[in-house]
Amino acid sequence: MCCEMRPQLGATRRRAIWRAWPVLCSHHNLPSSLCSAKRTSASARASPPHVATNKKKNTVIVISGPTGAGKSRLALEVARRLGGEIISADSVQVYRALDIGSAKPSAAEMNTVPHHLIDILDASDDYSAGAFFRDARRATQDVLDRGRVPVVAGGTGLYLRWYIYGKPNVPQSSMDTTSAVWSELVNFRDTGQWEEAVQLVVQAGDPKARDLSVNNWNRLSRSLEIIRSSGSPPSAFALPYNTFRQQHDTELTEASAGGNYESRELDYDFFCVFLASPRTELYRSIDFRCEEMLADTGGLLSEASWLLDIGLHPRINSATRAIGYKQAMEYLLQCRQNGGESTPKEFLEFLAKFQATSRNFAKRQITWFRNEKIYQWVDGSQPFEALVQFICDAYHGGSARMVPESLEMKRESCMLKSRDLKTYRTENRVFLGDDDCSHVLDWIRRTQGK
Repeated sequence: MCCEMRPQLGATRRRAIWRAWPVLCSHHNLPSSLCSAKRTSASARASPPHVATNKKKNTVIVISGPTGAGKSRLALEVARRLGGEIISADSVQVYRALDIGSAKPSAAEMNTVPHHLIDILDASDDYSAGAFFRDARRATQDVLDRGRVPVVAGGTGLYLRWYIYGKPNVPQSSMDTTSAVWSELVNFRDTGQWEEAVQLVVQAGDPKARDLSVNNWNRLSRSLEIIRSSGSPPSAFALPYNTFRQQHDTELTEASAGGNYESRELDYDFFCVFLASPRTELYRSIDFRCEEMLADTGGLLSEASWLLDIGLHPRINSATRAIGYKQAMEYLLQCRQNGGESTPKEFLEFLAKFQATSRNFAKRQITWFRNEKIYQWVDGSQPFEALVQFICDAYHGGSARMVPESLEMKRESCMLKSRDLKTYRTENRVFLGDDDCSHVLDWIRRTQGK
């Protein structure tokens, strides 16, 4: 629809529709502000017919947020109070032995509240949104069958989108197809010819292969498998998210005008919360978190060294593409090439790169979730107890689950504050100078010079 044909809604009305989107998805009653217009005979048609006719669905709580925002702590306390279990939606916590770099919950935390989808794969394995959909939905039903509350926690946007709305109906590849595709690409992969492999897949029928991140061989292989299995590229298959969003955008517009609408329903009553923070405060937290991961040489650096020792290299699979592990592996490879030597300057440059990459990732997460209307945004800088209480009360109550203004983080505020980020400067709290990284350089000298 061209812009001239779109209904022109005032700022107040647009804001009301935006806030009501999660409410409609959860099948709670729409706020009266959306139904005040045209109170004629049409008002009887304004409520979705499924509210009265469909049986009550099981509620699933989803808590997301950018890296370093504190979503794991919030999810842990919510699950503890509600008698729930946590289903991790983190693409790195699935890997055994990758504990520090993935900010995996401690043994004590996992003893307090049961966790799922943590430590289920070896570091050499790959993982995908489709595999997560299968595993997370299975875990969700298992939790519900035992009378517990599923609390999904993580920041991997695509994983959560597929988990909530469903995965595309893309045909499964046969073993023969998978083997044939592997044979087509193996020489390119072994010789590092990424661009040549991409061109092969483009010529096979998927021009969007050019948009993949470099050395994402898993996604490239999957694209070629889909083409070989169906004759069509992945983009030819409808995404449930797009269909659902289009339907509900129409419903909300019609509801605001007193119209009639029906909807494709979600499988569960999802109550989704996005934990946001003032951007500068978030970035300070991320920078310090990166320092903490490196301060103990038994942490991220040790885990990255182990990945190299078992024959893995940066960016060859999900684990080695992960932020933190990729940068640490590249740094340690450089140290090994120098006979186990590194200067303070080189280490601090690595730290700065790790911090900047982590901040950029948080920025991308905020951008992604800004367009996910099913989430209620809450301000992580507000009192922790108030945030926990809001989620617990919303779970127990039958209200519209609107975030109180005192706890709400407006999505627009994140956009406005982005102008201040050009002047942001890291202020390290652990590695202030050369002397502060001497123990790390000693460890590198002892372990990476072999």
